[in-house]
Amino acid sequence: MAIDWRKIYDKYKGLWVALEDDQVTVIASGETPQEVLTKARKQGRKKPILFRVPLEIMPYVGTAFV
Repeated sequence: MAIDWRKIYDKYKGLWVALEDDQVTVIASGETPQEVLTKARKQGRKKPILFRVPLEIMPYVGTAFV
């Protein structure tokens, strides 16, 4: 099932975010991955998902070559 990150994009575009395991709950945000990781670890999260929210949404069509 696809994950809808539109709300995350609207609020955090251009920033790094740390996500919960559900991949939609933001637990920390900041300008650098180090800053975000430090904030998340202060909350007791040992291995959050780090993600840089793009400045703009670009379409992507992938393919697999066999």
